[in-house]
Amino acid sequence: MSYQVLARKWRPQTFADVVGQEHVLTALANGLSLGRIHHAYLFSGTRGVGKTSIARLLAKGLNCETGITATPCGVCDNCREIEQGRFVDLIEIDAASRTKVEDTRDLLDNVQYAPARGRFQSLSHRRSAYAVASQL
Repeated sequence: MSYQVLARKWRPQTFADVVGQEHVLTALANGLSLGRIHHAYLFSGTRGVGKTSIARLLAKGLNCETGITATPCGVCDNCREIEQGRFVDLIEIDAASRTKVEDTRDLLDNVQYAPARGRFQSLSHRRSAYAVASQL
């Protein structure tokens, strides 16, 4: 088996697996269960608090083949591809290294299209995206 960073190996696969952030998890789970989903979510915080993990769980809940749910199945193609980081409608950007204006413009050009496989398109900025946004 190939080496995997511990943070990725033990990344939560369900909302119940997340330690801490109860207020965030409750709000997201209620929104998914009741079908009251906002057009955008912004997760912020220091390194290691679970921003990317929670964003991926939200993406799984929105795009699971069983329907929009707070408890994604984890076995359908969409859930597995999101876990593996290769879901076509989930865009993860390392904003620390992609700081050029052209990078942001390319991103804005791509997000205008409808999702290819999922019901929703998810965008996850890893690390600080403020420098990128300030260049627009």
